[in-house]
Amino acid sequence: MATPGTWRKRAAGALLHPAAKPLVFVLALLPFAWLLYGAITDNLGANPAEYLSRSTGDWTLRFLCITLAVTPLRVITGTPALARFRRMTGLFVYFYVVLHFLSYSWFDMGFDPGEIAKDIAKRPFILVGFCGFLLLTPLAATSFNRAVKALGAARWQMLHKLVYAIAALGILHFFWMRAGKNDFGEVAVYALIVFALLGWRAAQHLHKRRLPPALAAAPVRRRPG
Repeated sequence: MATPGTWRKRAAGALLHPAAKPLVFVLALLPFAWLLYGAITDNLGANPAEYLSRSTGDWTLRFLCITLAVTPLRVITGTPALARFRRMTGLFVYFYVVLHFLSYSWFDMGFDPGEIAKDIAKRPFILVGFCGFLLLTPLAATSFNRAVKALGAARWQMLHKLVYAIAALGILHFFWMRAGKNDFGEVAVYALIVFALLGWRAAQHLHKRRLPPALAAAPVRRRPG
């Protein structure tokens, strides 16, 4: 019978396989491919514009949750190899939020910059979503090794902590959007996931602060196997 250590080794081997990253990339593109196929075949329901806008927004939140979950899963399962997928999933958050914004700009606003600006200023839920989109842009733009070197590791890490504020803005955007229909079931699910992941980080930070400085700075040693 396989031990937990054996399962960890097998999982690490699978995650480090050369085909793992291309496979994750293809899987992350499947929602886009499905939406594109639906648009081409006119199979997006009675209101295709609303369907596209809602679906791209949903996938933005899902990939945000996946990205936030990488570090807790890596630490809890003792699988460092998971970290190699975090950058990719983070970039897919941006990919889907760009599609979400384009869906709104095209179908609702006809790509009219003046009308888009007025609508953003007039409707709080759109303003909150747009702020999240703006904050995501520098994160996507600096998700490369050259950017880490240019900014320095400490400043790069500080910048990328904006993802926590972005997650809160995403939940607030979704909440306000559903408030008009008094439909909060999905909002509650995403909110629980996001705040559980952020709560885990807060607990880890507090635990580290309570440790003696030398122990807090020391790398974590794992038992063999």
